[in-house]
Formats: sequence, structure tokens, C-alpha cells
Amino acid sequence: MKKFFTSLPFRLLLGVILGIIVGQIADENVMNIVVTVKYVLGQVITFCVPLIIIGFIAPSITKLGNNASRMLGIAVAIAYISSILAALLSMAAGFGLIPNLSIATEVEGLKELPEVIFELSIPQIMPVMSALVFSVMIGLAATWTKAVTITKVLDEFQKIVLAIVTKVIIPLLPVFIAFTFCGLSYEGTITKQLPVFIEVIIIVMIGHFIWLTVLYTVAGAYAGVNPLKVLKYYGPAYITAVGTMSSAATLAVALEGAKKAEPPLRDDMVDFGIPLFANIHLCGSVLTEVFFVMTVSKILYGSIPSLGTMILFCLLLGVFAIGAPGVPGGTVMASLGLITGILGFDEGGTALMLTVFALQDSFGTACNVTGDGALTLILTGYANKHHIEANDVTSVEL
Repeated sequence: MKKFFTSLPFRLLLGVILGIIVGQIADENVMNIVVTVKYVLGQVITFCVPLIIIGFIAPSITKLGNNASRMLGIAVAIAYISSILAALLSMAAGFGLIPNLSIATEVEGLKELPEVIFELSIPQIMPVMSALVFSVMIGLAATWTKAVTITKVLDEFQKIVLAIVTKVIIPLLPVFIAFTFCGLSYEGTITKQLPVFIEVIIIVMIGHFIWLTVLYTVAGAYAGVNPLKVLKYYGPAYITAVGTMSSAATLAVALEGAKKAEPPLRDDMVDFGIPLFANIHLCGSVLTEVFFVMTVSKILYGSIPSLGTMILFCLLLGVFAIGAPGVPGGTVMASLGLITGILGFDEGGTALMLTVFALQDSFGTACNVTGDGALTLILTGYANKHHIEANDVTSVEL
């Protein structure tokens, strides 16, 4: 019980509740302080975005390159394809469903937030897209040249950035969220849209089960076996993921379940695929994020991003998901640059996105973990079809 009260979702939920309550009773003097603190915290979080991109994407590329093999290439390819197809499915559902939700975009009757008392500008060290291109270039070049020193530096930098995320960003998030929801409550926005968020979370959870059905159906057809022989062992892993919100924390349970599914899964494919996919296959989180950004954009900015913008966002989100950290909310944290750079979200939109994502992140993680079994079944089918022996498979540690 103590662990629950100290968990990030509980702290975020507490921040949301307190923010809404204070926003309903606060006067203009209190809101002057609220908007100022929110602005400063938003500047700190925005400053860290390029660091997060470089710290997660570049080292991930070097690690994949250092363990290159044909099976690794296949594994990364199917994980990326699963993620972007899940994202595109979510995008299609968003364009079809969100306009039909009861989202009030008019601003009549809303209060106006007071101005910031003072502005503490903390500019980023580089633009978001520059950080992404820099990460890809450095990661690939380090792999091509087998640069041992820079690879170690990037690995150390990843640990440093992860420490910033876990010790600075995540502790600040509940406070930032509380002040953001205080502003939304003061304006009157959030009280009108609360039922919409409940509807959206239910829609996303249904989407998770639809995508898992697609994955296991395709995997079973490709491998020529009944996918239920694998899926039936994933109940404990799903429940564990719901409780931990972490693929890494669920890894031991997922491995135990996958081992019970041998056959049809191959032992070497389980040892190779399950730990790898736990780090790079985030189909449920990606599906969730795409639908949520479209909803938040409609609520706060009055419209859904254009089709071209959303397609670009989905394609890049698949790349960011591969390098996302194994912490609660890691996918949306790693992709903050896309949310601000591609979709143009401001601090308020980013805060709202982080909140609604984190409150259901456990179910997205459960979808990720359960989907790993389907991808491992595809790997097994590929290995059997191409007569790949166990000693031809390179183990991967991420």
C-alpha cells in the first residue's frame, strides 16, 4: 500500500485533483503565482528535451550496431513495423472517432489567466530536430568506425540523462501537473472536458486488445501454429505489467511465461527476443500516445493535426520508441521533442499529455509486454523457415 501512495501515477492523480480544487477557489493573486511557477517548471522540462533525445537515441543505435546480426535486424524491423502500424491504426481511429466526441472547443465563458510575474527563459542547447539528427548521425558513425571511446561516453551520458529524468523531471512532474490543472480549472476548460478523457482511455484500451489480436493472428499464420499456445501463458506478465508500468520490471515474469510456451516458441528465440523486445517494442504505448495527442490537440487548440503531420509524427515516434527509457512514461518522455517540435504543443499541452498518458501507462505497458510473445513467435517462424540454428543467433543486452 505504501508503494502505491508513493508511485508516480498516484502522485500525478493527486496533483490533478489538488490542481482542479485550487483552481476552482483561487483568485487572481494566487493565479499570478501559479502561472509563474508553471512557466519556470515548463522551461526546465523543455530544456531537458534535447538532452533526453541524445541520451536515449544515440546510445541505443550504438548498442544495436555492436550486436548486429541477421536475427537482430529482423527483430528490430518487426518491432518498428509493429509500432508504426499500431500508431497508424490509432491515427485512423483518431480521425474517425475524435470529431464525434463531445469536445467543446469554444472559449465562451472561460476566464483569462493572468500574466506571468517574471520570465526566466532557459533556452534549449539545440532545436529538437537538430538533436534527433545529431543522435542518429553520432550513433551510426560510432558504429561504422567502431569507436569504443565515444560509445562508452554515450553510454555514460545515457546514464546521466536517465538520472536527470528520474531525479529531476519525474519529481517535478506532479508539481508541474498540479499547477497546469490549476490553470485549466481556473479557466474552466478541464471541468468541461473530464468526461471526454474517460471516453478516450476506454477507447485506447479497446485499441490495445484489437492490436494484440492482429499481432497474434499474423504471428500464428506466419509460424503455422495456433497463437493461443503462446498467448495463454501471458496472463501473469500482463497483470505484472499493469502493476509495475515497466517492461523491464516485468521481464522475469515474461520470460517465465514464454519458456512455458516452448514449443511452439524456440528456447533460443525466447532468450534472444524477449529481453530485446522488452526494450524496443512499445506498440501499446505508441498506440496510446498517438490517440492522446490528437485528443489533446483538439481540446486545447481546437483542431486535430493534419494528416501529413500525423503520419510524420507516427513514423518518427517508432524510432523514438526504440530508444525510450525503461521507466514509467518512458515513451512519451523520449518523444517530448516530437510533441513540441512536430505538433507544436506548448507547456500546457505537454503537461496535459504527460498526465493522461501516465494515468493509463500501465495498460500500454501490458500491451507492449504481451505483444512481445507474438513477435517472438514470428522470430521462431523465421528461424525455422530459414534453417537458422541456435548457435547462429547473437545474444543482445540492452
